[in-house]
Amino acid sequence: MDGPTVEETASATAMALTTPSETPIPSHMRALVKERPGPGATLMEVPVPQPGRGEVLIRLEAVSLCGTDIHIDRWDPWAAANMATPRIFGHEMAGRVVRLGEGVTQVAVGQRVAAETHLVDWTCYQCRTGRQHVCQHYRILGVHADGAFAQYIVLPETNVWISDTLPPEVAALQEPMGNAVFSVFVEEIVGQSVAVLGCGPIGLMSIAIAKRAGARRVIATDLRLERRALAERMGADVVLDAADDVVGRIRAETNGDGADVVLEMSGAEQALHQGLAAVTNGGRVSLLGTHARPVTLDVSSEIIFKALRIYGITGRRLFQTWYQTRALLEEGLDLSPIITHRLPLSHFREAFDLVAAGHAGKVVLLPQED
Repeated sequence: MDGPTVEETASATAMALTTPSETPIPSHMRALVKERPGPGATLMEVPVPQPGRGEVLIRLEAVSLCGTDIHIDRWDPWAAANMATPRIFGHEMAGRVVRLGEGVTQVAVGQRVAAETHLVDWTCYQCRTGRQHVCQHYRILGVHADGAFAQYIVLPETNVWISDTLPPEVAALQEPMGNAVFSVFVEEIVGQSVAVLGCGPIGLMSIAIAKRAGARRVIATDLRLERRALAERMGADVVLDAADDVVGRIRAETNGDGADVVLEMSGAEQALHQGLAAVTNGGRVSLLGTHARPVTLDVSSEIIFKALRIYGITGRRLFQTWYQTRALLEEGLDLSPIITHRLPLSHFREAFDLVAAGHAGKVVLLPQED
């Protein structure tokens, strides 16, 4: 018997892409909502969102915590200036597609996906010149649009990243891992000595990425003993207490030359000065850590006379960084040591406290568990 015609195959594919999940979709779901300005958040029942044209509905399996979520929970000045309430927050996510909106063609029901969390307009000057990550009008998932501390979420098809080969908690970490990939790969890294200042989750990812990408030597610093231990597990050649003579130790570890590359991941003013002092003349500095207050620099002596190249890192390159991230994971880069806690969504207060205290790596919330 002859096989299906091209037209029959195309029709079957179209049906597969538009058929709802066999799992019934409820009318309501649990979600963590920032109901009003001020500290705290509320776990409550809200309607399950419905996908519009070009959008998909995702049943969430894993959502990891980020520093941004702590800012929102505490309602610090950044949150107050950037977020309107009520809002479901959270953004580092993975889940299964369960329903497609009209016009969706690149994603199928049943696929596991992660999310690019910058919602861009695709039409501004930056978007039209390959710099979508700094779109003039970008919105952030979980800040300017409802986020992922919930059992379901709607996303534009353009922000979905298919991740069928990854377990959900690792798929969710691709978003912050993209920050680390961007920080490391903004310039050549092979054969370079690298100092990673700040061993939070993205700093820890940067250690593993730099080692796998061929860095000659990776030196890591942090104030917390737990994070220094994780830095060793992620492959750092030397791990230093950030309260010690970091600049002297980094220079000693690099034959007096200083590090070729500094990745400043902490957002601490002391670490910024340490990094600028420890980098070799003519070296490169990637700045990812954000500062709660303005900092003072001696631009002439710390930057100009050293002929440094300074990169401000925000988000990920769409979608170059995602392809690089996928390749690293497919080649065996292991993020599992960073994931220190897995908790049901209802345990969100414990999760926030762990992250805020600095006694955890990545904390993953499981929205479907009680």
